[in-house]
Amino acid sequence: MDRNDFFTIPNTNIQILAPTAELDFFDRQSVQLAKSISPLEAWGLIMSRPMPVLNLAFRVRDAISSKFGVKKIGGFSTASRETIAPGQKLDFFLVEYVSQDVLTLSERDRHLDVLTCISRVGNELTITSSVKTHNTFGRAYMLPVAPAHKLIVRTFLRRLQRELA
Repeated sequence: MDRNDFFTIPNTNIQILAPTAELDFFDRQSVQLAKSISPLEAWGLIMSRPMPVLNLAFRVRDAISSKFGVKKIGGFSTASRETIAPGQKLDFFLVEYVSQDVLTLSERDRHLDVLTCISRVGNELTITSSVKTHNTFGRAYMLPVAPAHKLIVRTFLRRLQRELA
C-alpha cells in the first residue's frame, strides 16, 4: 500500500483504508491521557503487557487460518522500539507512516487488508482500525474478530489511561 492510497478522515490526522462507507469494518476509539505520548510510545506501553488470552487467540487464529492459505501472524511481542521507519515491521504489521502524532500500520493477506492508525491530538490518543475483506473467508473471519477487536482495543486504552494517571 502507498500512503497516498489511504483516506484521511476529514478534520483529523486519522488514516483509514477508504471512506467509511466502503469499509467492511471500522472502529475508532479514543481516550484522554494524563500526559501526551507519541503513538509509538503508546504502542510500546500497550504491548509491554499483552493480554494472555490474546496469545491464545492468535495461536487458534493461525491454526485455523493457515488451513485456508492465510499466512500465520504469530501475535505480538513485548519488544520495545524507540524509533521506527516506514517499511519496517512492528510485530506482524508493516509500518506505513510514522510521525510524532501518527503511526499507521498495515497487514495485507488474501482474505483482507487491515490498516490500524494510532494518532494523538494533545493528550487524546485514538486507535482506529479499518478493514476491507476480499472473499468469503475474510467476511467469515471478521464475524468473531470484529466484536473481539473492539473489546481488546477498549481494554488496551483503559489500561493505558490507568498506567499514565
